[in-house]
Amino acid sequence: MLDPQLLRDNLAAVAQKLADRGYQLDVAAWQKLEQQRKALQVETESLQSQRTKISKTIGQAKAKGEEVQPLLDQVSEIGEQLESSKTALQQVFADMEQVTLYTPNLAQDDVPVGQDEADNVEIRTWGEIPKFDFAVKDHVDLGAMSGFLDAEAAAQIAGSRFTVLSQDLARLQRALTQFMLDTHINSHGYHEYYVPYLVNDQAMLGSGQLPKFADDAFITEDGRFLIPTAEVPLTNLVANSILEVEDLPIKMTAHTPCFRREAGSYGKDTKGMIRQHQFDKVEMVQVVHPDQSDQALEEMTGHAENILKALKLPYRVIVLCTGDMGFSASKTYDIEVWVPAQNTYREISSCSNCMDFQARRMQARFRTPETKKPQLLHTLNGSGLAVGRTLLAVMENYQNADGGIRVPEVLQPYMGGKKVINQVSSL
Repeated sequence: MLDPQLLRDNLAAVAQKLADRGYQLDVAAWQKLEQQRKALQVETESLQSQRTKISKTIGQAKAKGEEVQPLLDQVSEIGEQLESSKTALQQVFADMEQVTLYTPNLAQDDVPVGQDEADNVEIRTWGEIPKFDFAVKDHVDLGAMSGFLDAEAAAQIAGSRFTVLSQDLARLQRALTQFMLDTHINSHGYHEYYVPYLVNDQAMLGSGQLPKFADDAFITEDGRFLIPTAEVPLTNLVANSILEVEDLPIKMTAHTPCFRREAGSYGKDTKGMIRQHQFDKVEMVQVVHPDQSDQALEEMTGHAENILKALKLPYRVIVLCTGDMGFSASKTYDIEVWVPAQNTYREISSCSNCMDFQARRMQARFRTPETKKPQLLHTLNGSGLAVGRTLLAVMENYQNADGGIRVPEVLQPYMGGKKVINQVSSL
């Protein structure tokens, strides 16, 4: 959530930065609310002062034996006016909060200004694009040849945009998950968490999923939400808390399924594992001192890259332009892996610095030894990585002419030493 003080102090500049993100702030409506706030605060303070002053004279009048009923009546009347003023002021604050809840984060100054993905900027590439001396198959065809990937069975059970994996492909997905977790824990310094897959609306609100993205979430009959990413429960672990500066940084990782309606993406990437209602992801979250969040973003992006380097999968890193960033992000790097069957790069990780945007919603703070006053933390999140997309990238980049799939060297210990997933006919 944006700091309302930014809107009060630099309304025109903030409105322009939001316009760069494709969001049109209703400046006139905000100015009207701000005028109402100022007037009501002045009125409330004046009424409080009057009531206090008259209340003091009541005691003095009683001591002198004077009639106090007129003063009591006056205090009562002012009290009614004061309650009315406070109620109106609370409503204005609620209206202002509603505006900020739907307003995205401000982009950092070094984020390229643009409208959509066409304006994103490539930062670097890594690895060599594989060359094949046979017709490349996509992951769906490779899975069908072995019988280890079955979209039809999933459709019978759950409908479209689900997949059943079995035998070696199921094991390979598990191997990828274990490898990612082990790397982040043993090499990158993250602590592993097991978190709820269902969360309440406050957790969704705190991480920026609500109210704007309610239509993309699965909600249960009792009002809880299936998590769209482990970022939601992990980030909310510091909600409504005041940490000591010595506790920072906090680095968390978790493997969870993720659930998304994918509203608005009908007909796009419906085949295979690119875009599904349920998918697995290993998430990274960092909670840091505000002075360290820029550095933490670079570090976190490197951690995601290290997974792809170890798997020897070609990728590129791009910085998202203002119009393509997520709602809570102030700066985002996307990592895109090479997908041979599509002859292009596809997103496999997104690493974002949210600065104090989520922390303000969650009231996640820390206390410095110098000031002793609570300050808002900075939060960051990143995919490390999306497991299903990593699986399909391995399948396509490591495929053989006969449909077999070579197992990346770093995954072989997790696969019992198996070096190739061979073509097998059935479950």
